[in-house]
Amino acid sequence: MLEVVSMDEIRATAGRLNIDLSSLDLDSIRLPSGEDFGVISDDEDLKEEDPLEFEAGFGNIIVVDNLPVVPKEKFEKLEGVIRKIYSQIGVIKEDGLWMPVDPETQKTLGYCFIEYNTPQEAELAKEKTNGYKLDRSHIFAVNMFDDIEKFLKVPDEWAPPETKPYSPGENLQKWLTDEKARDQFVIRAGTDTEVLWNDARQSKPELVYKRSFWTESFVQWSPLGTYLATVHRQGAQVWGGATTFDRLTRYAHPQVKLIDFSPGEKFFVTYSSHEPSNPRDTHRVVINIFDVRTGKVMRDFKGSADEFAIGGTGGVSGVSWPVFKWSGGKEDKYFARIGKNVISVYETETFTLIDKKSIKVENVMDFCWSPTDPILALFAPELGGGNQPARVSLLQIPSKEELRQKNLFSVSDCKMYWQSNGDYLAVKVDRYKKIKKNTYSGFELFRIKERDIPIEVLELENKNDKIISFAWEPKGHRFAVIHGDSPRPDVSFYSMRSGTNTSRVSKLTTIKGKQANALYWSPAGRFIILAGLKGLNGQLEFFNVEELETMATAEHFMATDVEWDPTGRYVVTSVTSVHEMENGFNVWSFNGKLLYRIMKDHFFQFLWRPRPPSVLSPEKEEEIAKNLKKYSKKYEAEDQDVSLQLSEQDREKRKTLKEEWDRWVGQWKRLHEEQKLDRQTLRDGEASDEEEEYEAKEVEVEELLDVSEEVISFD
Repeated sequence: MLEVVSMDEIRATAGRLNIDLSSLDLDSIRLPSGEDFGVISDDEDLKEEDPLEFEAGFGNIIVVDNLPVVPKEKFEKLEGVIRKIYSQIGVIKEDGLWMPVDPETQKTLGYCFIEYNTPQEAELAKEKTNGYKLDRSHIFAVNMFDDIEKFLKVPDEWAPPETKPYSPGENLQKWLTDEKARDQFVIRAGTDTEVLWNDARQSKPELVYKRSFWTESFVQWSPLGTYLATVHRQGAQVWGGATTFDRLTRYAHPQVKLIDFSPGEKFFVTYSSHEPSNPRDTHRVVINIFDVRTGKVMRDFKGSADEFAIGGTGGVSGVSWPVFKWSGGKEDKYFARIGKNVISVYETETFTLIDKKSIKVENVMDFCWSPTDPILALFAPELGGGNQPARVSLLQIPSKEELRQKNLFSVSDCKMYWQSNGDYLAVKVDRYKKIKKNTYSGFELFRIKERDIPIEVLELENKNDKIISFAWEPKGHRFAVIHGDSPRPDVSFYSMRSGTNTSRVSKLTTIKGKQANALYWSPAGRFIILAGLKGLNGQLEFFNVEELETMATAEHFMATDVEWDPTGRYVVTSVTSVHEMENGFNVWSFNGKLLYRIMKDHFFQFLWRPRPPSVLSPEKEEEIAKNLKKYSKKYEAEDQDVSLQLSEQDREKRKTLKEEWDRWVGQWKRLHEEQKLDRQTLRDGEASDEEEEYEAKEVEVEELLDVSEEVISFD
């Protein structure tokens, strides 16, 4: 146990690890904070806590106790086991593992010292292996080497701790109570990250918080807007608040590249990949799942990139991201990943597989959760040259009961789209024609909430049309499809209701020849933007689906992104630094009026701060909508006051400009008067400055330029 380690042994160990203690005052060694795991931020206020200042000490060394006591002949075997366990967490220095041996018995003493390259790796090793069960009799007790001195200073008699007064932290939802009902957004440009209010009535943003070098790669809001996450070499951090953005938690994960939140913000997922020492091997992947509030690692996953690269799109080093997909709702009850012929579903109560085994699905290629219910939609392509058809299945979790299955034939590709309320599932199916060189597309539409989950087949009028984009109306029953050939495809709108018959899909309209390749529904539904991005140079059409009419058309040249605010009142189009010119963003009203424009060099990111779901019942929301005119009078009066204020500001601005002009004119008039005598002298005594009083005359002047004599001989 640790009690047997004396200060003499500490010094002996330091000598064994080639650490010079001659200039080190052991009494003054400051211990790294246990709550931050040594993750360094770029904040100026963290410089005093920076554990990297103490690399001359023992911050990168751990003590592993409760090891087996073995004789000399078993020493190498035990050392190999320990090295295998701890080298998975970080890089152990050369000669960085030492197990003391009793000189009399030639047996180990039951503990060892491990020296890592960095204190962060040592902290992570302590966090992950303290309590590790080697066998029934040997459960590891892991401590930081620096902590030994602290343990030695523990007094023999207990003294009650000092009671500190309670100081409540900032309400993390306070920003939702803004009197002007404004929304926040975050931008990254150059080295700066800024959080701002969208003050559309003032036609400009209002700065909330700004920091340089706040993150090393990107920032990300949590799904309900409570936290803002930043990414650093040593790990990730989350920040919260309405105006102060204090750091709340650190998550130690060296070389983290990607992050993700669970929908209910209970868990935080980090990802890193490391290049292998052998070029023939694949990247090694580490994924940690943390508790958001405590920063504790709830479960980690390690493996090669190939193990995490099945299905999905996007990612780093061939790994699809997110690797784990979460079930919908605030409960964060389940998460799942795809493997070879399996779907592995875990529950967050124990972070183990449901029923301790994965779900076998032969040749499964893709899956997605319902946004609201624990239902999995799975897709598996054809097998055996078409002998076994492709299929889409719906599985209930945790029972794993198959709710519905649809077999599909001659399938080349399949994409699944859930409607936001989980009422419908659209499956876009690309099928081969008789000659397999060409394909055509159609939709299988599942009505999830109806009895026996009926399925409707929807095919476009022109089967040869290529489907460019598909999008459900949020919280609604309509969807939009861009189909046809670029650069002017058609856009069609459909409803899952047909008049009085709510169980039949119907087409609402088709608008021809639109310069669009992307669809962006308002979060409140009803309105949609038909956007032509990338090669179409930022064409925008603001369309009212309720009235089936265009509200406005506009252009944001070279626009790369479109993002609605969470209320559906405003929308932002932006040009990020993938282009060298026109970097910045435009803020528009929902009906296509340009409110203001902000230009930023090296503009990287724009993200609206998400809002949590409304706590009002559907009945209350419907009542407010019906009585909107009653409420609108108050806000119209406020808008009028703001308009008058802005008009007054404009008048003051014009008045100031006129006064500056008058001062400038007066200054030059005085100078003109002062120079009057000089001008009169130059005009031979003429006093007047009026040009029309003078008569212009043309005078010819002859000037002798040269005279030469030449003698001519008459011989």
